[in-house]
Amino acid sequence: MQYTFDTIAIIHSCYKDKFAIPRQAGLVSASTASIELLAPYNDLETTKGLEDFSHLWLSFIFHKHVGKGWNTTVKPPRLDGKQRFGVFATRASFRPNPIGLSLVKIESIEQKQGSVFINIKGADLLDKTPVIDIKPYVPYSDSIPNAKGGFTDQIKEQTLSITFSSAAKIDCLKAKQKYPDIEQFIQQLLSLDHRAYYYKKIDKIYSTTVYDYDLKWQINSDQVEVISLKTLIS
Repeated sequence: MQYTFDTIAIIHSCYKDKFAIPRQAGLVSASTASIELLAPYNDLETTKGLEDFSHLWLSFIFHKHVGKGWNTTVKPPRLDGKQRFGVFATRASFRPNPIGLSLVKIESIEQKQGSVFINIKGADLLDKTPVIDIKPYVPYSDSIPNAKGGFTDQIKEQTLSITFSSAAKIDCLKAKQKYPDIEQFIQQLLSLDHRAYYYKKIDKIYSTTVYDYDLKWQINSDQVEVISLKTLIS
């Protein structure tokens, strides 16, 4: 059987590139995004009562992966690609149906210029991601303290130390005028090692687009140096 879903909203995210997006929601709590509800769902009545919840679940489409296939087993990157698990035992984005699920923090709900926006933090979503459902997070049933985490229970989260070059410090100071938490965001984002397990060149300069900036950094062992944060020329 086949089913058709409507896109009920579009994500406006600080992540403009797939590279360096956190592997799970909540890992970069300083990240910001906005859910723009689309017609005919862009009515404040659809969100009535949601303001009393702190978090929500987002069901979305991995729109950059549509039509690219899937595999029965997956090598989770946090295990350095050394073990395989069934696709349904992982959160891999290449799936039989490219649907994702994220838990995010609600910051505010507002209506402006005829559109309704749910502003969120902690998202792991690419800009322009289509949303197919929104549900409130309910602590009494959604939180399971003694739940087992499968292979993720054996993973020790490794974080990298962050330093800013002189140029990057100046760049961040300027960017703070528009994004006050930009430095905290960069520290949280780059403390996670986004490199593929099979490709960790020490002398390589990495880059990604966040907000409206080109972010560049370099990694040596477990040390990250932020090189620059340059405004993109539109």
